Amino acid sequence: MLYYHIALLKSPLSPLTYQSEQMLEIGTIVEVPLSKRTIEGVVIAEVEKPSFACELISSTYKAFYPTKTLELARFIAEYYVCSLGEALSLFVPYQQNTVHIKETISTDIHLSHEQQKAYDYINAHAASLLFGDTGSGKTEIYMKLFEKSINEGKQVIFLLPEIGLTPQMKNRLKHHFGTHVAIWHSKISAKKKEQILNDLADGKVSIIAGTRSALFLPLSRLGLIVVDEEHDESYKSGNRPRYNAKDLALLFGQKLGCHVVLGSATPTLSSFQKLPTFRLRGTFFDSKSHIMYDESEHGISFVMTQAIEKALRGKKQVIVFLPTRANFKYITCKSCGAHVECPFCSVGMSIHHNMNALKCHYCNYTEVIPKVCPKCGHDEIIATRMGTAEVSQKLSEHFKEYVVQQFDRDEVRTEKQLSSILSDFNEHKIDIMVGTQMLSKGHDYHGVGLAVILGVDALLGMSDFRSREKTLALVQQIAGRAGRKGYGEVLIQSKNSDFFKQYLSDFEQFINDELVFRKGLYPPFKKMLRLMSSHVKDEKAKELIEKVALMAQHFPHVEVVGHGKANIAKIANKYRYELLARSDSSKALLELAHAVKMLHVEADMDPLSFS
Repeated sequence: MLYYHIALLKSPLSPLTYQSEQMLEIGTIVEVPLSKRTIEGVVIAEVEKPSFACELISSTYKAFYPTKTLELARFIAEYYVCSLGEALSLFVPYQQNTVHIKETISTDIHLSHEQQKAYDYINAHAASLLFGDTGSGKTEIYMKLFEKSINEGKQVIFLLPEIGLTPQMKNRLKHHFGTHVAIWHSKISAKKKEQILNDLADGKVSIIAGTRSALFLPLSRLGLIVVDEEHDESYKSGNRPRYNAKDLALLFGQKLGCHVVLGSATPTLSSFQKLPTFRLRGTFFDSKSHIMYDESEHGISFVMTQAIEKALRGKKQVIVFLPTRANFKYITCKSCGAHVECPFCSVGMSIHHNMNALKCHYCNYTEVIPKVCPKCGHDEIIATRMGTAEVSQKLSEHFKEYVVQQFDRDEVRTEKQLSSILSDFNEHKIDIMVGTQMLSKGHDYHGVGLAVILGVDALLGMSDFRSREKTLALVQQIAGRAGRKGYGEVLIQSKNSDFFKQYLSDFEQFINDELVFRKGLYPPFKKMLRLMSSHVKDEKAKELIEKVALMAQHFPHVEVVGHGKANIAKIANKYRYELLARSDSSKALLELAHAVKMLHVEADMDPLSFS
């Protein structure tokens, strides 16, 4: 008999020992019994015969994980504090026989003098940041890099945020690279995924464009990883393993010896500080934009309707942006100030006018909008912040002869809907588009004469050390959508116009000033770790986090910033507490995270969200 350590896929358990009658290669995928079911696992080491009886490995598969993948998974398990089985389950296994078809292609892309300098700079560095203004032509440089990789017989991963996978981007890729491109994201069917994996194995596909999961596909000749809109938070996974695809791309580059390029018009401070950077200025479009400010409270003001009317009369289109999800706003009682909370989570319920309902955006609990305040019985309850549905409705009533379209996740559920709304907008069948973050992502709108940004002060005031960075990046991305061709206006509803006036036209200046403010306190100068406990009993969750805080005192290089109730103290009937720690070294934080693992607290290394 032979004995092996098996990492159980998708399981939080540590590797277990099993026996086999045949010799197995390290990295082989096997099926093993676990209590009363069978589960898939990966052979990670051959071991001596243990002192206890072992179960027999049931069967083996042809698919496998190469040594390099096992190394990467070990790093993920260590750094993001999860089991090796959970880390390995991110990766799609390799097939036995893969084919390599060497082809030469030529695109019709010609780079400008500045773009050529950026292209040469990127080729001269193993990893680099392309800091290019909106409309400066970053995509053309990426395409040229893809062409070079294919002609060298290499494969490419092109990572985009979920919303960056626009029909426009797909069409551009298909136009230049035809069948060499495959698109990969969570919404494609299992059948389509299988087809793409077969095409990869057959050497037919050289470029994979997709969301963060595309990073884990079986590419044996990887030459380049491009992470577009590298500042986007959707690269960070919200569930265990809580990895950040942007950071992993840089690690993969080192371990697999491939080039890595991060690109953005509003890069994160850490990328700007750590990577060799090429600054690509200017815009291709002959465009000028004029920024205006509206200091009224919130909602649709007189200044705003005047500006919209002026743009519409000038045959221009308008985009109206709201900082948060669809109707992320609360009903507040005018008498006692209470808002209706979800019974299972400690958050105000968001109002959805089209459903005449209140909905919790955390556990999806839904109830009818109440007529009176549940706390004091007063009958005057008002919606405190406007949502997309309400803004769309109000604008439709005000501008009756124009077409208003809501553009958010409640309205756009499929790729087909996204394509048809965008093409209607570009064909001027829609006059005003009202939406959330989706509006800010990489769509090219040609006829936008006015971009209106509502209520950004709510974002600036959030309890997050990155709130200034996030808000400025968002406003800049949306402002860049106006006047892509010709003259455009931007109207920002904010009482903090001084902040925007100072930095909106100079993100680089903002980064340099913000780096001074963060020194010695926050990333990129410090590493951060968030530990979370949750339990159906409040006192149990609290007890757990207090135990963690006590243990943290024994780690001299770790500073506890604070601990207590989480921002959202209850989700899906579980109470939540958290502890935030910082240190000069990741090693010190990881020692703490692994030491408290047995208490069943959730660890989030380099956290991006503090809710």
